[in-house]
Amino acid sequence: MSEGAFSRAVMRHVLIGPPLKLVTRLRVEGRENVPPTGPLIVASNHLSFVDSMVIPLASRRQVHFLGKAEYFQGKGLRGAGVRWFHSTAGTIPVDRSDPRAALKSLELGEEVLRRGEAFGVYPEGTRSPDGRLHRGRTGVARMAVNSGAMLLPCAVIGTDKVQPPGSNGLRPAKVTVRFGRPVDVEGLAQRYEKAALLRAVTDATMDAIAELSGQERSDRYASDVKAELAARGSVTA
Repeated sequence: MSEGAFSRAVMRHVLIGPPLKLVTRLRVEGRENVPPTGPLIVASNHLSFVDSMVIPLASRRQVHFLGKAEYFQGKGLRGAGVRWFHSTAGTIPVDRSDPRAALKSLELGEEVLRRGEAFGVYPEGTRSPDGRLHRGRTGVARMAVNSGAMLLPCAVIGTDKVQPPGSNGLRPAKVTVRFGRPVDVEGLAQRYEKAALLRAVTDATMDAIAELSGQERSDRYASDVKAELAARGSVTA
C-alpha cells in the first residue's frame, strides 16, 4: 500500500470516518448509482463545509473538491495538520483572488477526470445562504461535455445542522446523502448545441438535485442572494 493510500485509509477508517458517522448518524441512499471506478462528476447542493466530508464517505470513493489555497499555507502544527487533512482528502488548492480562478477550476477538474477519478462540484458556486437551492452555474455542464465523464446528481440533507452558518464546530445531527441517476448528457447533446446545451445540462442537474433534496427552488444565483443578505447583515459570509 502506498503512503497516500495508507493515509487515506487512516483518515477514512480511524481519524475522520468513524467520528463523523457517529456525529451525523450518516444515512446513504442510492449508493448503487455510484460507479466504483472511472471518471465521475458528483454534482451536489451545498449547505456546509461538512458536505465535502460526508460525500466521499457516502460514495466510498475519494472525491476531489476544490479548496482555498490558504488551507495549504498555514504555519506550525495546526497548519501542518490542516495541510495533511486536505492533501489526504484530495482537496485541490485554488487561489480565489486570481481572476482566472474559474477557468483554472475547470481545468483542474478535467485533469482529475482524465485520471479516471471522481471530482465533486457544487453547481450553485457557494454554500446556500438561506437553505434554498439556487440557480446552477454552467461550469459543471462544460466539464461533463468536455470530459465525457458520468454526471451524477447528489443531495446532502442536514449538514447545515451539523455545522450551522458561522460555526466552526460540529453538532450532532442526522445527515442523509442521496445519489440519483446520471444526467443524460448525450441525450441532451442531441437536442441542444453550445450555450443552450450547457444551460440544459445544468438545469437538468439542478432539477435532479432538487428532487433528491426536497429544497425550495430559487431562480437567482446563490452569490447574489448572499451579497444581498450580507448587505442587510442577515448572513455570515
